[in-house]
Amino acid sequence: MATPEFTAQVVGTGSYLHGDPIDNKQIEALLGPVPEDILEGIQVKERHWMIDPDTGEHLVTNSQMAAGAATAALERAGIEAGEVDLIVMSTASPEYLLPPAVTFVQEHLGIAECTTIEVRSGCAGFVEAADVARGYLERGTHRTALVIGSEAISPLLVPMYRGIDPERIRMRDRLVAYTFGDGAGALVLRAEPADPQTRAGVLGSSIVTMGGTKKPGMQVIGGSTHAPLHKQVLAKRLMELKVDVVESGKFIPHMITRSLREMLEISGVKAEDIALWVVPEGNAGYMTSELEAAGLLTDEWLALRDKIYENIERVGATGSAAVPLALDEAARAGRLRTGDNVLLLAIETSKWKYAGMTLVWAG
Repeated sequence: MATPEFTAQVVGTGSYLHGDPIDNKQIEALLGPVPEDILEGIQVKERHWMIDPDTGEHLVTNSQMAAGAATAALERAGIEAGEVDLIVMSTASPEYLLPPAVTFVQEHLGIAECTTIEVRSGCAGFVEAADVARGYLERGTHRTALVIGSEAISPLLVPMYRGIDPERIRMRDRLVAYTFGDGAGALVLRAEPADPQTRAGVLGSSIVTMGGTKKPGMQVIGGSTHAPLHKQVLAKRLMELKVDVVESGKFIPHMITRSLREMLEISGVKAEDIALWVVPEGNAGYMTSELEAAGLLTDEWLALRDKIYENIERVGATGSAAVPLALDEAARAGRLRTGDNVLLLAIETSKWKYAGMTLVWAG
């Protein structure tokens, strides 16, 4: 394969989290308590919602959150919105089926014309979007790209508790509400001339769906074309978020092991040479115990577990926003230096897919 003429380098990151954080005591008042050991497993202590928890009214939109994260990333990069010629966005919770949410982000940023692409996915979607943008930049057809992951999950939670006595709410619904948060994260990628003598840009990437013959581990059902609309409106909830917690615990260790080994091989990097591993899905201690129980405690994992950066405790499970929120937080916390090898890895249970990318931090 010919060496690309350009490299796609990260020059800015940004986040948007709406309002003040909502802690577990506030969730308990809305939906009732969950056992302490379950809370410890969920790991989330606070999250942000784009709704008013008490009324369910929307206070901001998905695309507005995405634009907020994009604006922050552009400011950190010192780049004007007018310089952006490509926006790639991932979300599983757009305002509308059409137009794509990314076009509303373009509008919010005041960009009259640019290339826009939307990826419909959850946790893995942001890395997929980054890989799409990277391809355009490396080919030299575009110069400056915004890559955004944004989710508005809280509107799906409101029907679980609004107007219902917390004591009557099912435990599985409580678990979902304690787990998820809203938010958006973004990064700015810039095409720079490739120098064969310098390590820069993306070293490797991999996107694999392992669940082609498995039932979904997560589904958002309703409000689409899976069934006649006149039947959908008769359902207890117009839209429902379903999560298979049991199967996730069984299968995710296998996904982590395979994706980690594959990413290191594709990138030509040893585990010891990774400076930071962004894995927003859970803490290292919890995942170590899962891998040990599954007999999958590999040398690669042991070499990397102390280099994991995660923020699920502070923002909850945020789907497409998970990776960029954690990456931006790590950058602002001073955890990254120019020349560092950074591994992004997102595990998504919808159809058991993962997306990974290894890149050299440009600073």
